[in-house]
Amino acid sequence: MYAEILQEIGLTTNEAKIYQTLIEAGESSAGEISVKAKIHRRNVYDTINRLIEKGLVFQILTKGENIYKAVDPAKLLELIKEKENKFKKILPALQKQFTTKPSYQEAYIYRGVEGFKNYLRDILRLKQDVYFIGAKGLWFDKKVATFLKSFLSEARRLNIKYHHIFDAEIENELPEILKEVGPPYKFLPSAYSTQTCLDIFGDHVVTFTGLGPGKIDEDIVIHVLIDQVLADGYRTWFKFMWDQLPEYKNISSPPTSSPVKDKKDIRLIA
Repeated sequence: MYAEILQEIGLTTNEAKIYQTLIEAGESSAGEISVKAKIHRRNVYDTINRLIEKGLVFQILTKGENIYKAVDPAKLLELIKEKENKFKKILPALQKQFTTKPSYQEAYIYRGVEGFKNYLRDILRLKQDVYFIGAKGLWFDKKVATFLKSFLSEARRLNIKYHHIFDAEIENELPEILKEVGPPYKFLPSAYSTQTCLDIFGDHVVTFTGLGPGKIDEDIVIHVLIDQVLADGYRTWFKFMWDQLPEYKNISSPPTSSPVKDKKDIRLIA
């Protein structure tokens, strides 16, 4: 019952089993512990010695077989505090190394529909909100319909949210996508529509070529840049664009606030 929690705070599997056994059964011999904890007897002795070293068990000397007893469970709190104090001593040095070490950087390319699925898997792996510039509703291409269903289910479980700045054409050509996405979203002026789009999530900046509104080309090329500083910069530019663009006015959709400032209003894509 308690063994899993005992393992979480630092005991090994056998240590947790034996300590719990001694708490429940009281004073016990190695043979009794072996039977009740379901641990081979020769492993019991090694584990008990470690528990004695940690101050969690003590030995009662008798003329016959040695008897062992657990100490007050409050001792576990002392061990946790000791570990915490040790970690606090090295924390400043760790933080200094963390802030001075160059950020991880990488660049690679995904291709085709399977590459597009890999890009979606990256979103699930990083578990971060996604920001779209020049969005075209690519996720709703029939080529990825089956995969998308499982993706959206997992993304919903992970509470991943989406922030869309669509190309202007989407409003008239693919209004059904807007219904699926749900507000808030905004649109680029028609003069700024392109044949590409850009997504930012976590430390990833992803750009696409070979696409159209709601359509993934079989030979789509997906450029992936991994750089935390770069991604943070793009998110800042997204916020600037969002703040400058007018609110989307739709009779069926009430005005919404900036997704960057008010995340409570952001809905999942499905």
